[in-house]
Amino acid sequence: MSSNRLPSPCHRLYSVWFRHVLVYTRNLVSNGLPPFMDPLIFLAGVGLGLGRYIVSMDNLPYIQFLGSGLLVTSSMYTSAFECTYGTFIRLEFDKVYEGMLSAPITTSDLIVGEILWAGTKGLFFSFAVCVVFAVFGVIPLSASVLAPFVGFLTGLMFGALSLLITSFVNTINHFSFYFTGVLSPMFFFSGVIFPVSNLPKLLQPVAWILPLSHPVAIARALTVGHLSPLLLLNLLYIISLTVITGYFAVRRLRKRLVQ
Repeated sequence: MSSNRLPSPCHRLYSVWFRHVLVYTRNLVSNGLPPFMDPLIFLAGVGLGLGRYIVSMDNLPYIQFLGSGLLVTSSMYTSAFECTYGTFIRLEFDKVYEGMLSAPITTSDLIVGEILWAGTKGLFFSFAVCVVFAVFGVIPLSASVLAPFVGFLTGLMFGALSLLITSFVNTINHFSFYFTGVLSPMFFFSGVIFPVSNLPKLLQPVAWILPLSHPVAIARALTVGHLSPLLLLNLLYIISLTVITGYFAVRRLRKRLVQ
């Protein structure tokens, strides 16, 4: 009887997560170097170009204002890519999940493990941005300690949301609608490029509905040291959306994996 018993839930989730770690670190240089190169390109672009025309934004040097938003946008994009294209390829082309489900894990373990891996990549990408920005003095060193954890939460949220989107997609080309029609508008209207308060008053509530607005608000508050009890509402939004979208992603993808 004991030989047929499943391992503990933590062990099962860890096995799914660790499988992704092994695959990712197999090409560590090609996978790990770009997250550090992107913020360097940003610094060069803003410092040599845009920074000469926009000196400050919302009482902050513009390079710091924009940089504090990019701490979590990197997490958004990498987790979204991982749980859309990456998940779809593993599901439909490489048939990776069929082999994984032959191990003593459940479909729910597999999907939740995917979300945890998306959060881990979000943490790593945010950490890379933090390191580069801290070295060049764009953000204080203290922020580089806490901000990656906001990247982790951002990765969880967009990983769960992206898996829910993936559950509806039958053709890989359809993901371009998600990236162009959902993620790109969020990048521009969630307080990354300019404050949400600069939007027309009718559009400001809409901007706060967008998922990216909330991790941007937390990351920027950590960067400038302006912490407020209102940030708990941003945190509650992130946790709630992650749980809700994750729940429906598990339900829908479970049916698809069993078929």
